[in-house]
Amino acid sequence: MEPSISATLRDQTLSLLASGAATSRADLIEALQVAPSTVTTVVRRLLEEGVILEEGVGRSTGGRRPRILRLRETKGVLAVAELGGRHARVGLCAPGGELRATEEVAIDIASGPDEVFDVVAATFARLQAAAAPGQELLGVGVALPGPVAFPDGRLVGPARMPGWSGVDARAYLAERFQLPVIVDNDAKAAAIGEYVTRGQEPGDMIYVKAGTGIGACLVSGGQVYRGGRGLSGDVTHVRVADSGERECSCGSRGCLETVASGAALARQLAEQGSSATTVRDIMAAVSDADPTVVTMVRHAGRLLGVALSGLVNFLNPDAVVIGGALSSLDVYVAATRGMLYERCLPSMTQSLTIEASVAGPDAALVGLGHLLRTTADVRPS
Repeated sequence: MEPSISATLRDQTLSLLASGAATSRADLIEALQVAPSTVTTVVRRLLEEGVILEEGVGRSTGGRRPRILRLRETKGVLAVAELGGRHARVGLCAPGGELRATEEVAIDIASGPDEVFDVVAATFARLQAAAAPGQELLGVGVALPGPVAFPDGRLVGPARMPGWSGVDARAYLAERFQLPVIVDNDAKAAAIGEYVTRGQEPGDMIYVKAGTGIGACLVSGGQVYRGGRGLSGDVTHVRVADSGERECSCGSRGCLETVASGAALARQLAEQGSSATTVRDIMAAVSDADPTVVTMVRHAGRLLGVALSGLVNFLNPDAVVIGGALSSLDVYVAATRGMLYERCLPSMTQSLTIEASVAGPDAALVGLGHLLRTTADVRPS
């Protein structure tokens, strides 16, 4: 049996061929720094899938003239969406990976799958008509703000998604669209998008999505570590000191989400009579240097650092990347960084990169496009 190839190696090969940086097996061997036999395996698999073509011969550099490799031209788009509690970010992705169009629409996640996916489907149709008229829809990817058993696409006890527990979102969407479908957790999809966007090997990375809620995951060897049931990365419900033992949506008390998330900050400010009741309000207040809000955000960032310090000591990652809406607040990221330096062993932080996401708000959409290209059959009919 021919050995399997990693999704990362497959995608790197496709990226090199798409950009023109490589046009032959020899180019791929040099660019990927892998054994010729590995490149042979990857190329053979992609040829069998019909993703690439082999044609003509290139210029000789002293030996046999190499066969030219190129991507098969694929017309069509991938529809991707990241769902939050109150908003969904929806986009169209080209088969090569670049985002063609994005739009943010209002939703209420508590209204359930039927109503939420109606809004998402209508937004897909609107974007397709505007940005890719007449082009075939090749696949659908959705990221959800709760634990998702991957690749099954079934939600498992989502604390912030009432009415969704046990919903087989992948089967639901596959029946609705009659297309290949990928469903993943939002933090995991965003971590993949961050990894792909960075391009060069970032090593082992802990990615944290800090927005209204908090999610996280580990990317190691170019792959998301998913755990036994695909539910890894639940830093949300790690208990932290100085939490005030507030009750969490999971039914426990003192969870990280109750003190370090956007929802927690909004609640704390509302209790003080502040008009800053959303994450966007908080971001505006920090920009205006509101001392109360800045102090609260700094404290929240430090508590995130407390929760992550044990993971850093245990996993020894190369990078900690903070994404989500709160990552745009320098004071939040700096407070997390400071606490990690304070709590972690010096040997663990000596070469550790701690920074905000470079993929930004489109990280999950980029990640979903990557998953569709590498794990689902999205070839045109």
